[in-house]
Amino acid sequence: MAAMRSAASLLEELRAVDESHTIEAKEASRIDRSVLETVCAFANEPGLGGGYLLLGVAPSAQPTLFSRGYDIVGVPGPDQAQSDLASQCASTFNRPVRPQVAVEQLDGKAVLVVLVPELSPAEKPLYLKSLGLPRGAYRRIGSTDQEGTEDDLIALYQGHQVDTYDGAVQRDADLSDIDPEAVRLYRELRAAANPVAEELTWSDPDLLRALGAAVLEDGVLRPTVAGLLLFGTGMALRRCFPMMRIDYVRVPGREWVQDPDRRFDTVEIRAPLIVAARRAIAAVRDDLPASFSLPEGEAMRSDETILPVRVLREAVVNAVMHRSYRIHGPIQILRYANRLEVRNPGHSLKAEEQLGEPGSQTRNPRVAAVLHDVHLAETKGSGIRAMRELMVAQDLLPPTFESTRRPDQFVATFLFHHFLGEADLAWLRRVTAERLSDEEARALVFVREVGAIDNAAYRSINRVDTLSASAHLRRLRDLDLLEMKGAGNRTYYIPGPGIRGAEPTPSAPDLHHPATEVHQPRPDLHQVPDELRHLSESLRERLLRCGTRPRQDVLRTLIRDLCASSPHSARALARLLGDRDPKNLVRLHLQPMLAAGDLAYTIPEMPNHPDQKYTTPETNPA
Repeated sequence: MAAMRSAASLLEELRAVDESHTIEAKEASRIDRSVLETVCAFANEPGLGGGYLLLGVAPSAQPTLFSRGYDIVGVPGPDQAQSDLASQCASTFNRPVRPQVAVEQLDGKAVLVVLVPELSPAEKPLYLKSLGLPRGAYRRIGSTDQEGTEDDLIALYQGHQVDTYDGAVQRDADLSDIDPEAVRLYRELRAAANPVAEELTWSDPDLLRALGAAVLEDGVLRPTVAGLLLFGTGMALRRCFPMMRIDYVRVPGREWVQDPDRRFDTVEIRAPLIVAARRAIAAVRDDLPASFSLPEGEAMRSDETILPVRVLREAVVNAVMHRSYRIHGPIQILRYANRLEVRNPGHSLKAEEQLGEPGSQTRNPRVAAVLHDVHLAETKGSGIRAMRELMVAQDLLPPTFESTRRPDQFVATFLFHHFLGEADLAWLRRVTAERLSDEEARALVFVREVGAIDNAAYRSINRVDTLSASAHLRRLRDLDLLEMKGAGNRTYYIPGPGIRGAEPTPSAPDLHHPATEVHQPRPDLHQVPDELRHLSESLRERLLRCGTRPRQDVLRTLIRDLCASSPHSARALARLLGDRDPKNLVRLHLQPMLAAGDLAYTIPEMPNHPDQKYTTPETNPA
């Protein structure tokens, strides 16, 4: 075993980059449950090699601008603490754990350095006996200790040759639950990919067995989970996997709002996976804004969706291939005004910092193999790298990926934003006079579009390491461009005073540019309703530039000018201003403006009249 690191070196790293996947600091006035959870996580995590606990060091209540802030508090009774740790590690888990422990002095106080070795594959999973499996089998994910899940057990039992969920036999199903048309489609697509593939000559039962889609038990051929997911009839899918579908949801605006008065446009896709994936890709592709240009010297126009089609295909297929089918919930594709989000149940089995690197870890190997056969997916782990490269090649911000265990899901986000165009540069000049790096500028544009950023998102869009991301984010915070929320590994940043005080610039394509045409299959968020087409060009331009979160004075000035041009109802104003909630608009803006004398009713004697509209005192004198 390698020599233990010193307490001083561990503390120096903590103060530079905070807790990490291999270092955890705890006050440890006593050996409690949180200490044991970290021991379990370090011992379990595959490929980690173990990790260090630094006991007697606690996060500072007052971190400095240049340090994460960790104080040396010391361990009272270090000898007793060593004894308690050794005793609990020997009795609390399903098998004894023997960490190395050393007592050192920092600033005259005793601290404990604990090195927890990784267990061998045959010894895993280690778990807390009081919790059992899977919850008690903690894993080290980033700088956190996470309760185990069913998917984690597959990873931890790899040394025991445990099969994956998609290989399990579906006991209440038989071959009558397999749709011959889905099998025929596989043969057709496989022949297009490889006309001489050997499996094309086999019978359907032999083909299903070879693909892991069916298993012979007691002379009866029964479909596996993968078999039903890939080739099941509609009735079988409803019966066995009632929530297995893909939902394409078109959300007005830039934020999800739980409001029953706002109807979302939703398409539910229920079908075998090959069919469902192709339908979902087609539905989103046909709905995305498309632009055309006439390149110099060319006679034909060029049409492209705002998001590259291959990026869309990779995102959807990645969700279908890697989702957890143990979790009862649909894949969601959310189309906002400024971005596309693809959400699938189940966290990534690959660490976030390794996404995009060669090598693939999939919880559904049989599903992945079939999707690879028909050239819908690749299994080399290059899909995420390809998405990043394609987005950058189109001058779009790189996608971001978020893998969480609570809720247990994976989210891929793609912004419809061409990075650092003239509009962005003009906005950045209004935001700050400080010279910004390209990485910092990307981060500010990302925050403007999405509303928040953390270290992982900064690394994703800029391809930098954790330490660099932390330093850049702190600098933007010190410039009042970002505001820090949370603490430790839960730190994130929202727009600071510098951004909130600047009038936003729209990120949508320029609808009036002579060389660009944007096609919207359905009305765009900011499209002027028919009854308001008489607005002046300047008012329409201001509406487009208003954004979804303008300053209060900017929004109210726009409301007043709209009502001065002609009377408008609360509902019409709400629609015009980005599909806002009419009730909130009345409460937060229209009523205060009426009280201040900036607005007036068209029917003042009956405020609740169904035909009530708002105007200005100058145009409707009392």
